[in-house]
Amino acid sequence: MKHKDGKSYQSDKSSWKVPVALTVVVLCGLSFYLGGIFCSEKERYVTEEVSKAVDTPMGTATGPVQIKVVSFPECDAEYQDYTPCTDPKRWHKYGRHRLAFLERHCPPSFERQECLVPPPDGYKSPIRWPKSRNECWYRNVPYDWINKQKSNQHWLKKEGEKFLFPGGGTMFPNGVGAYVDLMQDLIPQMKDGTIRTAIDTGCGVASWGGDLLDHGILTVSLAPRDNHQAQVQFALERGIPAILGIISTQRLPFPSNSFDMAHCSRCLIPWTEFGGVYLLEIHRILRPGGFWVLSGPPVNYQHRWRGWNTTIEEQKSDYDKLQELLTSMCFKLFNKKNDIAVWQKLSDNNCYKKLDNPDNYPSKCDDGTEPDSAWYTPLRPCVVVPNPAAKKLKLDSLPKWPERLHVAPERVSDVRGGSAGAFKHDDGKWKARAKHYKKLLPAIGTDKIRNVMDMNTLYGGFAAAVVDDPLWVMNVVSSYAPNTLPVVYDRGLIGTLHDWCEAFSTYPRTYDLLHLDGLFSAESHRCEMKYVLLEMDRILRPNGYAIIRESSYVVDAIATMAKGTRWSCRKEATEYGVEKEKILICQNKLWYSKQNS
Repeated sequence: MKHKDGKSYQSDKSSWKVPVALTVVVLCGLSFYLGGIFCSEKERYVTEEVSKAVDTPMGTATGPVQIKVVSFPECDAEYQDYTPCTDPKRWHKYGRHRLAFLERHCPPSFERQECLVPPPDGYKSPIRWPKSRNECWYRNVPYDWINKQKSNQHWLKKEGEKFLFPGGGTMFPNGVGAYVDLMQDLIPQMKDGTIRTAIDTGCGVASWGGDLLDHGILTVSLAPRDNHQAQVQFALERGIPAILGIISTQRLPFPSNSFDMAHCSRCLIPWTEFGGVYLLEIHRILRPGGFWVLSGPPVNYQHRWRGWNTTIEEQKSDYDKLQELLTSMCFKLFNKKNDIAVWQKLSDNNCYKKLDNPDNYPSKCDDGTEPDSAWYTPLRPCVVVPNPAAKKLKLDSLPKWPERLHVAPERVSDVRGGSAGAFKHDDGKWKARAKHYKKLLPAIGTDKIRNVMDMNTLYGGFAAAVVDDPLWVMNVVSSYAPNTLPVVYDRGLIGTLHDWCEAFSTYPRTYDLLHLDGLFSAESHRCEMKYVLLEMDRILRPNGYAIIRESSYVVDAIATMAKGTRWSCRKEATEYGVEKEKILICQNKLWYSKQNS
């Protein structure tokens, strides 16, 4: 045996102390990897000691290490729709101004729940895609507010044990299909692969985003948790990409110049108030040449004003103010018909040069805030000007879908260590990995897996490798890692920034598959890993899967911890067959709260 400085231990009467010292070192290392899981308060949950051999780092041999299996208790039945960072029970703590109370406000550590979120009474395995787009089990999302309040607009309707989604909406009560057809007539770029990514602010039950999937357009449907009750949960239960969020006082968790199109269908966002700060955020996340679509007030005010409880003069004033604001931030009216108006974000730098005039409003943002900074970053009343040196940032400069998926984006060079060569290597690596995953988990590529999350992606390689399967992937980039999310969007995929020390912006039971590549190793110095596991359990559907790729050392420890979440796990070799890295395949189980019938 040698010290880390290379000097040998002396063989003497105290040599019996060596195994003890090594054991202490191993336990400390294990605690580092698991983020303090074994030092948590005993009174908060029950523990059971088991003896399990764990491979120690660097190949040293010290024998088996005692690991505790954490048996988390069930949460009360009232937590069945628990969203920790958007919890209605905590709204009263925050201001009403600009609806800031609907933003993310995560509980402090002493208020965090250390329990397993139960499903609703009568929960069933979700209806599978594509049938799920049109119907879901009532018991899975047992909320009647939309059904009662929006019945005349055909958002959804309850029939027997199911909710049906006829494709209606406030501005398209006769069906989303005809609405999208009109939109395509106004925006030809929706038909030829130019437009690939979109965001729907105030999405309702995501019928617009669901219809666009048939047109090759991938939409992030965005809505807050508010009085509408579970809009985002309905969307995800249908198998449509969605996330909890609101444009209020902070930037949305997306980089600048990301989306090809943004949409608001009477989403009730006061676009012209507060100096147009909400429009400025749409401008920031929309790429040059991208489109903003608005239907509802004040568009078509000449014919609609009577139904809006206002006057024609007020609506004309609102429309003129909206047009003035959009022009001042370098949008132009692209097309307009009936209830739909379309503006395009200019890619001509001459317009942005006018913002140098200090007398203009809004002004150009200074360099004080990174344009792509989007995690708890306050909104600013200024224009984020696209980088004029980025020649391939414009919508018409990108390859059309699906070619853009495998072309190295220009912004990959902005990532530390990023290059076209590194991108190509990553792309090829994930093709091999995805092929191996399908051997280990044959459910991938079938209708058993629809909603997928890659919890710590680099360039979206896993999502690209499974793009032809009947699923979609939410690509998550750590807010503490290099921001590679612009690359994800440039290749035509979707994703969000997130800090895994906090809860994700979604409802319970919303993903069929969670994929992790070294997440525990990367984040264990910041995040307590038991909370990451509990969060994974919250958002994973019953009978859903987790693929955890880690070092052998960490995989064994995570497998032990996972027993406390009632998961069943098995360890598998990687596609390379090396001993230092393993894959843990876990499946969640369906269980019901003891408090329910």
